[in-house]
Amino acid sequence: MKMAEIPFRLKDGREAVLRNPRDDDAEGMLEHVKAIVGETAFLLREPEEYDGYTPEDEKKLLAGKNDAENEVMMACLVDGRIAGTCEIAFKDKMKTRHRAEVALAVRRAFWGQGIGTRMLHEMIRMAEEREGVLQIELEFIEGNARARSLYEKLGFRIAGVQPHAIRLKDGTLLNTYLMIKELFR
Repeated sequence: MKMAEIPFRLKDGREAVLRNPRDDDAEGMLEHVKAIVGETAFLLREPEEYDGYTPEDEKKLLAGKNDAENEVMMACLVDGRIAGTCEIAFKDKMKTRHRAEVALAVRRAFWGQGIGTRMLHEMIRMAEEREGVLQIELEFIEGNARARSLYEKLGFRIAGVQPHAIRLKDGTLLNTYLMIKELFR
């Protein structure tokens, strides 16, 4: 789904823009995703899972997201560089269309600049504007205190736990936590 561009300022004063990623962002998006999965254990993939994934593959993914009726992919660009990404997916089945799922990832170099907060505010706004959506859901991995703090600040609360949902390369098992934000109408 298409969105309008949203300019804003980071906490350090730099200019940033939120917008749908475009075809010409494919290489930058691919570099971004490979980098973020290498910067933290709190994402669901590992860098080597992107081996063989090409900018053409990314272009197809972006086109699908931008053309979708029930999804929005957002990129935050700072100085022409992808600093973060966020997605919202609206459920479309009769029994679940009151729900939306959100995912967020910000490059370590941009942590603490307000990008995650701004992207989530925009996703919450989109959900509030969509008829029938009553709650937004997301998950975070055990130990990710920064993400949990951000989500709680924006009104999400823990609604469940999935024990041992993540297994790290060293064999460590971690829980994932489901969080929801109810949209009162």
